[in-house]
Amino acid sequence: MQIPGPDTRVVELRVHGILGTTGDELTDSVASVDVAGDGIGRIMRPADRLRRPVPGPMLSAGDRSVPRIVEGYVWGGMTSGGLAKATWALLFPFALANMAHWMLPPARTGNPISTALSSVLRALLRISALLLTMLLVAQLAVVTLDLVAAQCLRPGVQCMEFVPGAIRSIDILRASVALLPVALVILLMHRLSTVSWQVSAPKTDKPQHSSRAPMLPGANVVADPDTPVLRTLHVIAALSTVALLALGGPFSISADPRWLIAAALLVFSLVGTVVLDDPAGMRPDGKEKALRITLGRTPRRALMTVAALLLCTVALFPGQLTGPLPGSGDTIDAITGALVITCLAVAVLLAPAALLARPGWKTCPPRLRPWIGGWMTAPVLMLACMLGNGFGAGLGLSVARALGASQEPGDPVLMLPTAYDDVTIFWGTTAVLLLAAGIIGTPWMLLKRWRAGRRDGDGVDSSVGTDDSIPDEVALLHAGRPADQRAAANAWKWADLQRRYSHLVLLVIAGVLAVSTALTLVARVAELPGFTWLIGVGVAALATLAVGLLRMVYLAATKRDTARYLGVLCDLALFWPREGHPVVPPCYALKVIPELAARATEHLADPNTRVVLVGHSQGSLLAAVATARLLESLPEADRERVGLVTAGSQLQWAYPRAFPGVVPHASLRDLAGALGGRWRSLCRGTDPIGGAVTTWNRQVYDGMLIGVGLRADGTEGPLPAATRGPTGALVLGGDHWLPDPQRGPFSCRRWVPGVLGHTDYSGDPEWDRAVAMAASLESPVRGAALPLQPQTPTPAQVPATASAPKTPHLTAQGGDGGSLTETIEGLTRPKTDADEPETAQHDEPERTTAAVPRQQDAKPRPEPSVLPEITEPRGRSAPWERGMALRASER
Repeated sequence: MQIPGPDTRVVELRVHGILGTTGDELTDSVASVDVAGDGIGRIMRPADRLRRPVPGPMLSAGDRSVPRIVEGYVWGGMTSGGLAKATWALLFPFALANMAHWMLPPARTGNPISTALSSVLRALLRISALLLTMLLVAQLAVVTLDLVAAQCLRPGVQCMEFVPGAIRSIDILRASVALLPVALVILLMHRLSTVSWQVSAPKTDKPQHSSRAPMLPGANVVADPDTPVLRTLHVIAALSTVALLALGGPFSISADPRWLIAAALLVFSLVGTVVLDDPAGMRPDGKEKALRITLGRTPRRALMTVAALLLCTVALFPGQLTGPLPGSGDTIDAITGALVITCLAVAVLLAPAALLARPGWKTCPPRLRPWIGGWMTAPVLMLACMLGNGFGAGLGLSVARALGASQEPGDPVLMLPTAYDDVTIFWGTTAVLLLAAGIIGTPWMLLKRWRAGRRDGDGVDSSVGTDDSIPDEVALLHAGRPADQRAAANAWKWADLQRRYSHLVLLVIAGVLAVSTALTLVARVAELPGFTWLIGVGVAALATLAVGLLRMVYLAATKRDTARYLGVLCDLALFWPREGHPVVPPCYALKVIPELAARATEHLADPNTRVVLVGHSQGSLLAAVATARLLESLPEADRERVGLVTAGSQLQWAYPRAFPGVVPHASLRDLAGALGGRWRSLCRGTDPIGGAVTTWNRQVYDGMLIGVGLRADGTEGPLPAATRGPTGALVLGGDHWLPDPQRGPFSCRRWVPGVLGHTDYSGDPEWDRAVAMAASLESPVRGAALPLQPQTPTPAQVPATASAPKTPHLTAQGGDGGSLTETIEGLTRPKTDADEPETAQHDEPERTTAAVPRQQDAKPRPEPSVLPEITEPRGRSAPWERGMALRASER
């Protein structure tokens, strides 16, 4: 590592998380200005009163101060703001289907069965996404062409009386007006799928197949060159579906050339979607190359033109529009049945695929392994399909009821396809089962948590604390502060409950959807009576779903706060590139990650500059992937000047478990090894969204926090006992456990009282220390493990004479970068007043270098910046660290 010189400076490049933020909040300043970017991805710095960029505050690193430049990358405008982005919520089922594609377990290298299963699963997911597009368009055509044009506007019906009778008598005009909204929706879908963010950075990503586990986090998050072909297939399938619906449906085989052309185009779309599986051009000579040649730009345009002309002929020659269209029910039934079959096939084939991928994570602790053994794709796909089906059905039912309210008694009843009755039964059953699951599951989880707390309290060590309701880690972190212990204890338990069981919510929803599907099929086939009340509940649930979603879009377009909260869905779902479903909003990760890496490279051109990427929440994933890309592109000398800080991150408890093929645990271990101890993570036990990143299996042993985690040499295993920072944080490996509520107040620092949870990490004084460590300007101090109660030496432990025999001077280098520079005798004997000469003269250095804290009964200092007294006898070490001391005593 390069030794810091007098001209050393640190650039702190921050990335925010979900809900977006402003440049002022991100840079912790009263004003900020843009210094780079294109207005969409904005790089901002603090500003003075004249709106000129200024550097950040000096960074305290040990006994010196280093100049620091604070910059923030603001990307929230890519996912929220304006009417256009508000309407993206309507495509949320498509985004879920695309995200499910990235949740597949990775294919096992060298195993042909695993590779084949992965290919089949990816094909099934693409087919499911195509069926979702067809279902949305078909449901819209049922509303406009069947319900409105063929039934409501036919001559002699008292519905929509403001429409003149002359228009009602012209079938061509009715059909053209009805199919125009459908054509516009398909056009808008095509237009949206062609939009991508312009990246103002050189292309650095390499071809990576998304079915293979990457070496570093997010290495396979790259743009798919097959997206234009997949987009064409979706447009052709959508146009062909509308044509088939108007011409009698897929089961009414006809000699009409239009029906034959529509069926041929639909089959071509399905076959092309199945065989199109080379997301990054890994095999340029394979079947995908032939398909790309077949579907080049000119052939794609020709096929879409043929499909568009086919729809125009249907509008010009619609046939008789004198009642419910016979093709509506068959089309909806066929698509819905195909969706159910593909979801079932994915759920079945996913089990052996996950078992074959299990060797990649079976050595991990249970709480780090993928959720449900890597089977998480199935419930997410089911949720996407049922939401898409439910929104379209809810829209149809709402329009039918609104039009029926204006009819006179005796008029023909507006009829929807029979499949809509099945959808209402399905959603009625789902609503009832979800309500029952909530009534039963919530008390069960609370009871389980209460019993776990009782078990923990029964086995607590009396030397740890006196209150059994306070976890050991809380008591250790807030040693000497009973009020903070009580305030934090409950927040720790609730946060742990949410992190541990949040994925079970999706599993419960998947189970409810499966049971509802089975009951709906039984009711459809057996024609069992007694489901009338379920139909009523289902109609209410579907109407609420459709109206609620449309109202949310309206509020998001008109109110900024609602837009931010709606943007949470986009922040989580739009990180993933278009691969499973092309009709989703553009992926912001493909812009943010390369621009972050390019900005860091620009700063690293100065040999005296060290860059620390800092990410909060969702921004931690962006920062980690950008750091991995940066390390791959930089020479070895420049890599040593790159650091990473994550705060409130989900990089351990969520992303590796939900996306084992994108952010596997092994890739995080390799990233930690590549950074060599320059990855620091700020975490709070009270944070229900973020958590530990580099450590696990933590426990309090003999008054010390110990655990297992990622090491600086790229391995994982037991870590040295946690050390106490000067502001009260416990540093175990790369994780900095922050006291929440904070200690303090601190002089010349912003201080926030109360439990903060997932917010305001940058306000904690440990933030600067973590940045300094990530920049290799400071290291944790060893020999600072803390018990919870004062350890008073007994008379037998006090040395009998002033000149005790000396042992050899041994230096132990710790895995956290600190060292034990005192003799073993000096570390193991009790601390006396004689060991602290000239305390007052060295008061200030102790605050910045985390020197040995004082005893709890020592006289408190008057300055407000001094922490409450903490008990800490020296020489405490974890069991696996005592071998050297024992060997020295044997000699």
